[in-house]
Amino acid sequence: MPLPGYHSCYLRVDLTTRSAESRPLSETVLRRYIGGVGLGTWLLLQEGLDGVDPFDPRMPVAFAFSPLVGTSLTTSAKFAVVGKSPLTQRLSDSLSSSHFAIAGKRAGFDAIVVVGAADEPLAIRIDGTTSESSATPTVEFIPAHAWWGQASRVAGDDIRQQWGPRFRVAAIGPAGERLVRYATISSEGRHAGRGGLGAVLGSKRLKAIAVAGDRLTPQAHPDELITYSRDLSQRSFGPATEKYRELGTVSNLLTFNRLGTLPTRNFQSGEFDGAAQLSPEAIVAEHPRTRVSCAACTIGCEHLFHGLGSDKSAGVRLEYESLFALGPLCGISSPETVLRSAAICDEIGIDTISAGATVAFAMECCERGLAGADMSLRFGDDEALLSALQSIGERRGIGDQLAEGSRRLASRWGPEAEAIAPHVKGLEIPGYEPRALQSMALGFAVGTRGADHNRSGAYQVDFSDRVDRLDLQTQDVRFAIETEDEAAAMDSLILCKFLRGVFSDKHAEMARMLSLVVGWPIDSNELHATAQRIVQLRKWYNIRHGWTPAEDTLPARFLNQPLTGGASSGARLTAERLHELIAAYNTQRGWTADGWLPDSQIAELQ
Repeated sequence: MPLPGYHSCYLRVDLTTRSAESRPLSETVLRRYIGGVGLGTWLLLQEGLDGVDPFDPRMPVAFAFSPLVGTSLTTSAKFAVVGKSPLTQRLSDSLSSSHFAIAGKRAGFDAIVVVGAADEPLAIRIDGTTSESSATPTVEFIPAHAWWGQASRVAGDDIRQQWGPRFRVAAIGPAGERLVRYATISSEGRHAGRGGLGAVLGSKRLKAIAVAGDRLTPQAHPDELITYSRDLSQRSFGPATEKYRELGTVSNLLTFNRLGTLPTRNFQSGEFDGAAQLSPEAIVAEHPRTRVSCAACTIGCEHLFHGLGSDKSAGVRLEYESLFALGPLCGISSPETVLRSAAICDEIGIDTISAGATVAFAMECCERGLAGADMSLRFGDDEALLSALQSIGERRGIGDQLAEGSRRLASRWGPEAEAIAPHVKGLEIPGYEPRALQSMALGFAVGTRGADHNRSGAYQVDFSDRVDRLDLQTQDVRFAIETEDEAAAMDSLILCKFLRGVFSDKHAEMARMLSLVVGWPIDSNELHATAQRIVQLRKWYNIRHGWTPAEDTLPARFLNQPLTGGASSGARLTAERLHELIAAYNTQRGWTADGWLPDSQIAELQ
């Protein structure tokens, strides 16, 4: 008997044999790992295959939902894509908001696990619509030659036009088909972006998954849930999210620049002299925009800028991370260029952070004479950036090298290049200067996904009065751990991170949500313990796939050179201090000082 909020099963699809089967999920597993990244990671581990390459046909990719999907709770229409990253060779879990999450849950499953590889381009059609002739969901394997080569949005729209609007689609673009190592999986213009799982689908020749259904899951306490949902929605539209509604996340750029924490020209500086030209006010003055919301969201932080890209009616989504990576990091101050760059990334299907950071790294290497003779990139060269991004999606010319990411590129160019390659574990660093935000530096170094601002929200600590962001002490490591635990809970439920400022007590409110939906008498302490277990599970996945303590570090640039430029000029983080912080982090987690899990914790994960 399914639990409230769950179907208590997942769908395992084998592309090699073109077969599918429903497999049960026990209450024990669901209570221990909830959904999203927690459940997705657990499902990957059930397949085994330790150390196998992400492009091996046997490797699984999991699309995981949560018990909150389909409820009245704001920001709950999200899904997680979990797999082994071709960029890092470690765990990758990316989240996206869209109606795909709602339709996928209504298809009758708590997750979809895809294994194998097709012998031709395919799309999977999963229909959980009930009828007299179909008591169980149907799974069909449809040739996708007609959509191969198309942008994900174009392919998704065409699939829905042919199969009906009740289907919702997640698809890859041309970059995923060509195995660009930071290719995205996209749905309705939203992207599960980091880590390159779009390339894993490309290696399986899987263009798209389309889902539909009418199989609802009941809530344990529906009346109380509606009352709570109304209160949360009202609070979510309050002052904690106001700046995101008015200007979007791009509003962070000028603040970071003022504080000297805005990564500029491949992290050579913390201040960008062209920042004012990229302010949200300046962009809005030149480019019309509309404000939209994700599915089932009351916040409305998305801002679409129009008149750019091949589909000028669709609009270009611009967030801080895209703005930083395609702007200051590459020395670009033209809003037009940044918007056109973001449009290219969306159309070909690549992560804007990894794309911008890899190009910026190549720009510095070219200027310092470290790059190959075929590279001629320079900071501030608008046309060179646009051309490089297009070539990445086509794997043409220098794009074939850039498509491999900064770590692999640096290994070709030698130790001097490796010292300035902007990545951790192969994942490019997002828009937070580590030397001036040292809680975030720790979060980057220990992150299971690599350099990551979403699985560790340690920048919240740096921007608070709880620590000295320029000189973090070991006793303050606990604050970074707290943000990582909060993220693990939110990413498993799955909820938008912008609710963090709305909650009065994060773990208590999240536990209440889960209790109202599923009926478990779960409290703050149990949810916090569950979040910690999910952090341990993700670490255990990486250990089983070859992790070593040497990976938990930062590029030499951040440990050998003080920061220059701006209000944080002179900030430095030594290798010795980072090692002390990491050891304190590991010890407080209950691990060895080097980061190995004790047998007692491993046994609890089985």
